[in-house]
Amino acid sequence: MAVPGEASVDESHVGENKTPPGRYWKEKQEEGKDGQQTEQTLQQKKKKKQKAKKRKQKEDQRDGKKFISGKSDPFPGPAPIPEDRVQKFKRKDKIKKPPHQHYKLRDVIARSEEASEMAQKQAARFDLLLPEDAGFLEGDEDEDTCTISQEDIAGAVDITSGAKYFNLKLPQFGPYRLDYSKTGRHLLLGGRRGHVSCIDWQSKQLMCEINVMESVNDVKWLHSETMYAVAQKKWLYIYDSNGIELHCIRKFNDVLRMQFLPYHFLLATASATSFLQYLDVSVGKEVAAICTKTGRLDVMCQNPHNAIIHLGHHNGTVTLWSPNQKEALVKMLCHQGGVRSVTVDKTGTYMVTSGMDKKLKVFDIRTFKPLKSYFLPAGASSLSLSQRGLLSAATGDIVQVYRDVWSTPVTKPYMAHRVRGTAWGLHFCPFEDVLGVGHGEGFTSMLVPGAGEPNFDGLDANPYRSAKQRQEWEVKALLEKIQPELISLDPSELGRVDHATFEQRHQDRVQALGFDPLAKEKFVPKYKKKGRSSAGNVEKRKKQVAHEDQRDVIRKTVEDKMKMEKEKKQREKKAAVLSNQRSALDRFKK
Repeated sequence: MAVPGEASVDESHVGENKTPPGRYWKEKQEEGKDGQQTEQTLQQKKKKKQKAKKRKQKEDQRDGKKFISGKSDPFPGPAPIPEDRVQKFKRKDKIKKPPHQHYKLRDVIARSEEASEMAQKQAARFDLLLPEDAGFLEGDEDEDTCTISQEDIAGAVDITSGAKYFNLKLPQFGPYRLDYSKTGRHLLLGGRRGHVSCIDWQSKQLMCEINVMESVNDVKWLHSETMYAVAQKKWLYIYDSNGIELHCIRKFNDVLRMQFLPYHFLLATASATSFLQYLDVSVGKEVAAICTKTGRLDVMCQNPHNAIIHLGHHNGTVTLWSPNQKEALVKMLCHQGGVRSVTVDKTGTYMVTSGMDKKLKVFDIRTFKPLKSYFLPAGASSLSLSQRGLLSAATGDIVQVYRDVWSTPVTKPYMAHRVRGTAWGLHFCPFEDVLGVGHGEGFTSMLVPGAGEPNFDGLDANPYRSAKQRQEWEVKALLEKIQPELISLDPSELGRVDHATFEQRHQDRVQALGFDPLAKEKFVPKYKKKGRSSAGNVEKRKKQVAHEDQRDVIRKTVEDKMKMEKEKKQREKKAAVLSNQRSALDRFKK
């Protein structure tokens, strides 16, 4: 133990920086040591100031303030997002949270809303980086854009874009049908006389080239560029990208046209025997075989929005089909003669048809009514719609491109080009301003400014993905595959509640049980000890719960009333604005 008379210890176990605490029994140090103690005190104060400064900097950084060259950020926190852009990506209104006793459900709803709000803000931020409009071809004063040739466009654009205009001279095995892959990177050509080839058309690299030694009716890429289907004279064949035959499916005979549904992994085929068949390429099984009883099926397209198949017939009708029903969902009389071609835009809103009566008609699929009708002197044998809404129509050896065919009356084409033979197939390349034309003399790649979507979704269709990324995407797509039973005219019906069916089931359940299981249970106070469950306390708790329920009802009533008043004020304001506008007929009023 320390004794008051003993000498003080010079070295401390804490360290040299800290001096031992002073004791009241110790004698005052000599005057010679006063200068040394003053220096130590100043050093300690200096170190304390530095520590306090560092601590303050850390606290400020935690609060969101960034330091640049030791100065605080004048604009702390994340950059603000315009409200209109946030509203553009708003998915749903906030859900009313359940009472406190359902605390787990409240937490789940809160986390879901936080994730939805974060996704909404991120989408709004990324939207600022995307260009608003795609560029279109614009001519000089009093110059029609349809008179500008492909050579002039290729000479005016940069070298990379100019290389996308080219011709493949293949007169021996034509005419050709074509198909671009979902990413727009690869091109598949199928000649009527048996020639089939796969090309990486941007680098002009030939992937494979075969001759099947019999006539080819149609070609179609499957879920990726590693496999494609060829509708040959007798049966349907599946090949890989090296030209090796993988399958010969003899159930699918006399196939004339094909469409692939990418999110369902379904290959839909239309045959000369009037059969519409669906093949699930992920398991190699036939999902449905429907006899349409309408004769030869050589006009076919799909609705990208809801995966409904549209078939054109010789009697001028267009029928809509789903693999879930043996009868047509909709029958529309579109033309007075036979239907030559059908196409649907990517939003699933508009359908464009051409017929033997030399008319080009635009229909609104939501109401199944015609919007516009145009007369073409020679009719259109083939139609195709781009991602940005440009319509291409082939008439003999002339390919015309039209713009805004469903919003404004069109009097002249946006672009026109003459190919070397009769056009047999048209297809716009995804994410590129390119139109592929298959004709009797081979293949032509046209430049059509404003045709492709400039902003691609890298998680869905990435033109620049590697082999590893493609494999990972394929696994994910198979896991997220949509079942064919979910194909319907209105895809949003899947997320709705069928109230009529729910009420009927609820009534049946009440009759079977003898009581209503969904009815609100009567509040029964819990028994408490130590005299807290006296009659007065129990009654007090019952009244408190009753008052809370009543307050909820009153609050809901007041909210509904305020909402109605707000809507009424908005209507009155709109009516006042309209009444202030003067009309040309006002001069006749007294």
